[in-house]
Amino acid sequence: MDSPLSSLTRRQDARTARVSSWDQRGRNQDNWTIGPGETRVLADLEGPGQLTHIWTTQFCRQVLGPGLLQPEDTEQTAPVLEIHNALGLNWEQPDPDYYRKVLLRITWDDEPNPAVLVPLGDFFGIGHCLPNSYSSALFTVSAKPEESLIFGGSAALNCWVPMPFNRRAKVEIVNENDLPLTMYFYIDYELFRQQLPEHTVYFHARWTRSDPCDGWGPQLQTNSPETNVAHLSDEGNFVLLETTGSGHYIGCNLSVHHRQGSWWGEGDDMIFIDDDTWPPSLHGTGTEDYFNHAWGMQKNAYAYHGTIVHESDVPGYSVTYRQHVVDPVRFSSRIKVSIEHGHANHLSDDWAATAYWYQTLPSPPQDIAPLAQRLPHRPSTSPAPAPVAAPQDMSAEVQERTRAAADRFETYQERMRARANQRAERSRAEARANTEHAADIRRRFQ
Repeated sequence: MDSPLSSLTRRQDARTARVSSWDQRGRNQDNWTIGPGETRVLADLEGPGQLTHIWTTQFCRQVLGPGLLQPEDTEQTAPVLEIHNALGLNWEQPDPDYYRKVLLRITWDDEPNPAVLVPLGDFFGIGHCLPNSYSSALFTVSAKPEESLIFGGSAALNCWVPMPFNRRAKVEIVNENDLPLTMYFYIDYELFRQQLPEHTVYFHARWTRSDPCDGWGPQLQTNSPETNVAHLSDEGNFVLLETTGSGHYIGCNLSVHHRQGSWWGEGDDMIFIDDDTWPPSLHGTGTEDYFNHAWGMQKNAYAYHGTIVHESDVPGYSVTYRQHVVDPVRFSSRIKVSIEHGHANHLSDDWAATAYWYQTLPSPPQDIAPLAQRLPHRPSTSPAPAPVAAPQDMSAEVQERTRAAADRFETYQERMRARANQRAERSRAEARANTEHAADIRRRFQ
């Protein structure tokens, strides 16, 4: 087996290039704005080639009230004003759900079906829209302490999964939010002169969720005598991946919202390959064991397995990962990867997972749950006070100020929308220029 670094000792006949969100005017606004409901092409590349690295950071903020700093005055400044709302200069907060409202879509070789269709956060390991720093062989997330474990907090996201393509690679962001998304990104890639070898398999990813999983005894304590029943099938298991073709499964991340209060694990992993019936080719001994932990989950993040969000960080929430980099699970015609949700599927928690694999084309059909069914559950809090009209028995000044606040907010929102539209138009032009520049590099490297 080749070492991960062995390719560095061999000269490759390839050309390295990049598409990014750099400010093509030569200024310092190196970000793109993707409007509400808009799809933006981040990269449209002619092959043969391979994506080698994706880096991105982004934000999506809700404006709660009019700021004293006008949108026109901040057009040329940093895109996020990290000023505490208590100072009164602005009044905004992150959209807590935007990591699930925005989709990453990647298509190979003009296939009719995308190979990747995953919420942006979950693709990189941000489950429940809760970013937290971790480092693995294929993905990393780096978040400032004040942004960590905050729903919708900003972070730097990296992916080093090699993604070959023969004729074309198309990388898109689909913003299904009703707010604009501001995004910085790099997509680094290589171009080759020769067609890919016939044995090449293509990267795929899918996201799935069961909310809740269909448990037969969610009121029963995990590891109790009442749950120790026989379960000699995969019936009712949470299915991370089921596909036909030839290739290898390289892992997943799993986000669990556990409401019951005991322990969300103990479910065995079961992986059926090709002509398996029962038992499967791979049968595990517990959810924590599949993720290479034991006696529950520990707070660590290693190259091939680890915990991103631990139950002790945010009670009831966890995000874990397992990457089969040196031990891929190979299949020739079909694979089904599943895990029990609690032993024998007795628990009814919220499970969401992103599965990663390589396989031959064509890419299998895949869809994704509509936006309303993707949103995470957040800890319950007391609702904010409802807005009220100024009572008639209050002074004329109070009534005038209340009306003025509403008018000022409406004007402020109009100016914010105008600024976002202006930035989105520039981003659209830069996307077209990126595609033309990538095509020029391809023409010069034949």
